[in-house]
Amino acid sequence: MKKYFFMAAMLFTVSLGFTACDADDEEENNNEEYTQAALVCAEQILDGCMDIANEVGNAKIGDPYDLYMAGKTTEALYAVESWYSWHSIDDYSNNILSIRNAYYGSRNGKIASNSLATLIAANNAELDATVKEAIETAYDAIQAIPAPFRNNISAPEVKVAMTACNDLEEVLSNLKGYIQRTKAVNSDAVLQPVLETYVNDVVLPTYNDLMSANTELYNAAQTFAANPSDANFEAACEAWFNAREPWETSEAFLFGPVDALGLDPNMDSWPLDQEAIVNILNSGKFDNLTWGDGDSDDDIEAVQSVRGFHTMEFLIFKNGKARTLTDGTSTDAADLDYTSANAKSWGNYMVQVGKLLKDDAVSLYSAWTVSYEGGKAYKDLFLRHELEE
Repeated sequence: MKKYFFMAAMLFTVSLGFTACDADDEEENNNEEYTQAALVCAEQILDGCMDIANEVGNAKIGDPYDLYMAGKTTEALYAVESWYSWHSIDDYSNNILSIRNAYYGSRNGKIASNSLATLIAANNAELDATVKEAIETAYDAIQAIPAPFRNNISAPEVKVAMTACNDLEEVLSNLKGYIQRTKAVNSDAVLQPVLETYVNDVVLPTYNDLMSANTELYNAAQTFAANPSDANFEAACEAWFNAREPWETSEAFLFGPVDALGLDPNMDSWPLDQEAIVNILNSGKFDNLTWGDGDSDDDIEAVQSVRGFHTMEFLIFKNGKARTLTDGTSTDAADLDYTSANAKSWGNYMVQVGKLLKDDAVSLYSAWTVSYEGGKAYKDLFLRHELEE
């Protein structure tokens, strides 16, 4: 994920206890007129899908490809997201699945009765077929890239995948235009059930899985710190894989709390400041892993570059495999191996990053289900079409 930095006015504190909301309040809310149309939320869904299609094609795949073709091979290698684990292709494929899930209104590949797919199919079967084909083509094209991506940046399949993602973005743009100008598919009456399915069957379960998986990753980090072993390195890697799936399948809806509260770059900044990570490991000081109100954009960026999924990935993977207690000696100044000398610091760093990932996922789920910035849950705001303009 490319980095997006936010001023610290985004500091966010939520209570995990539900606030009282009686039936009378709910009935009163339901009787209020919407301040915006459901179309605004449908546009937000499609914008999120277009954004991730563009990012996968032009940044996640395109940036390393362009660098490599320009002869900047080292820069190209370091530009590949998730290269420590060699998980790039599956990450990018899951991004496309996030688009499919948003369009289908489900997470299992089946088309929900109240979904954009069902709505469009009933009114424009040709367009629906085009959207489905574009999603499938982009997914298959990414999967066709020889693995690992970092070793095959110039493969012909890479250019095909970039083109397929760009085509998908264009198809989604056409879909958005069709919905905007077609009364049969843009009224509150037909879109509201679609929005409810999208929130309840796609967004919330995805974020709930992320919260659970990030907690398990934190637990795996704690286990390793308490008992360092090759087996516990492997267990942490497996927990990381499990946490990546819900995150990557959420990237078609990087709006609302995940954006405004800085939770996306908190969890998924790339590229990392690998030299700063090594310095933290060597010093054993973990004071600069959080940011707060009043911090500059540069300060926030520096913090986000030494935490999150990819910092954990650096700590537990090496060349596509789980690290071991005896990896050897790295010759790269911006790399480091686990040794008896840094063992305590290494385990502590894993725990610190794991806790931050857990806390960010809890904050994200709570913002959608409990309270967003001290007010209503974001799911309620979204379903009432109360989006910030």
